Amino acid sequence: MNLCIRQLTKRYNASPVFSNVSMDVAAGEFVAIVGESGVGKSTLLNCMAGLDHWDSGSVQLGGVELGLLDDDARALLRRQTVGFVFQAFHVLPHLNVAQNVALPLLLLNAPDPARVLAMLDAVGLQGLGTRLPQQLSGGQLQRVAIARALVHRPALLLADEPTGNLDPTTAQRVMDALIAQTRAHAASLVLVTHSRSAADRADRILHLHANGVA
Repeated sequence: MNLCIRQLTKRYNASPVFSNVSMDVAAGEFVAIVGESGVGKSTLLNCMAGLDHWDSGSVQLGGVELGLLDDDARALLRRQTVGFVFQAFHVLPHLNVAQNVALPLLLLNAPDPARVLAMLDAVGLQGLGTRLPQQLSGGQLQRVAIARALVHRPALLLADEPTGNLDPTTAQRVMDALIAQTRAHAASLVLVTHSRSAADRADRILHLHANGVA
């Protein structure tokens, strides 16, 4: 899915988080966004998904201007076309692994247990579908988050520091799964990261600073 951002500015009170950010992500492209802490990388990612509001500029997903949609319409578009991998996993502790991964399909009224099992296999979690989140390692939880974000085959995947809390070996395994699954479904991938090794695997690296990207 094509993502087009033009002159995007976000402020908290009177303080700018970032200003005049313009960038494009082509369908099937993998773009990494890097930058110092506090420059608004995660906030920018939230704006791309319509999870956060901005003060000026525009965000278009597949030609649809998010700023013209109400909250319900944004949520529906996000549910259908966007997958989001959070640094803190955000798995539901009272649901087992398979149930967590199945959630996006249930929200679309399209349950598909076979697809859930196939996705668990694809990210190396075969046989763990009945386990609860508290029975998993950090790397396994992150792969649950990746499987959940991809199970409905979104056109755009947004990943916020998906390897930030992982050891190097596990981080490599998580990145392998993330890239393999986005490539398999020709999805666009935008990765926010502090990890140079993760960023180096992208098609392009963009540096976010207070006055835009470069």
